[in-house]
Amino acid sequence: MTDWRKLPHRRFNPLTGQWVLVSPHRLDRPWQGDLAAAAPPPRLRYDPHCYLCPGNERAGGVRNPKYDGTFAFDNDFPALLPDAEDARFEDGPLLAQSDPGRCRVLCFSPRHDIGVAQMETPAIRSLIDAWAAEYAALGELPYVNAVTIFENRGAMMGASNPHPHCQIWAEHTLPNELALESHSLAAHARRGGRCLLCDYAAYESAAGERIVFENEHVCAVVPFWAVWPFETLVLPRRHAGALDGYAAEERDALAQALHALTARYDRLFSATFPYSMGWHQAPTSGKTNAEWHAHAHYYPPLLRSANVRKFMVGYEMLAQPQRDITAEEAARRLREA
Repeated sequence: MTDWRKLPHRRFNPLTGQWVLVSPHRLDRPWQGDLAAAAPPPRLRYDPHCYLCPGNERAGGVRNPKYDGTFAFDNDFPALLPDAEDARFEDGPLLAQSDPGRCRVLCFSPRHDIGVAQMETPAIRSLIDAWAAEYAALGELPYVNAVTIFENRGAMMGASNPHPHCQIWAEHTLPNELALESHSLAAHARRGGRCLLCDYAAYESAAGERIVFENEHVCAVVPFWAVWPFETLVLPRRHAGALDGYAAEERDALAQALHALTARYDRLFSATFPYSMGWHQAPTSGKTNAEWHAHAHYYPPLLRSANVRKFMVGYEMLAQPQRDITAEEAARRLREA
């Protein structure tokens, strides 16, 4: 049998229809790459200069309430505007169109010095409830067809503020990644009448080698087609298009899974692990979107240690994504953490 742990090969991502090159033999090469700066010192529980801490004034001049749980507000410097003019430009190969929308910020906790990995499970459950409520409320807006919830953790991932928070962008058009997944999920359902991610979750639970954490209702897995070294996919087991479709016990199980996964990340290199995380949920266009299965992607950049990251440059930018460590090896290391 072919030993895929040593042979360069490509793996197919059925969610996007794209390929990733896997080169496991390259782990033996010498490394003289970038070394990031040392980790910053521990943060304060409350930072009087932080514009997301309770009671503080934000950069736009609005003062936060003294909140004691989650706290959501309209972004003071949004990328999308709800009253954007309905316009379209087309001239030969050039095409542009307006994209009205709304941008929100959601603080996870009043504490400035923690992340999901340090939060108690009930607090994470409250965060999941807040995500579900924001998705549902924004999806009801007549001009919104897609809601993307995402968190950038750490300066390495471009986080503008270390206070635990995420952003929620609601827009009229489907963004690229959501459009690709919508196409793939619908195509899979047409071929066999089944859900791609239901089938995938069942397969990975049976195989076991790429599972990082699982419980009765949720599994967290390094996907077979992962691009980033320690990328993971969080999959609720029951088929529902969005977080607001999951029951109380399923949200409790999801909170447990998110805590277990992020804690493993922080333990892996004994450092605060940077990542971009995002929830992909069904478009809110008013169609049934029965093929959709809610899931979260975690994309962390670290490769060899807390100071060595993977860069998407050269071949990755001009040809296709490439990784050295296999998904199976990454999952094993995360399990052991």
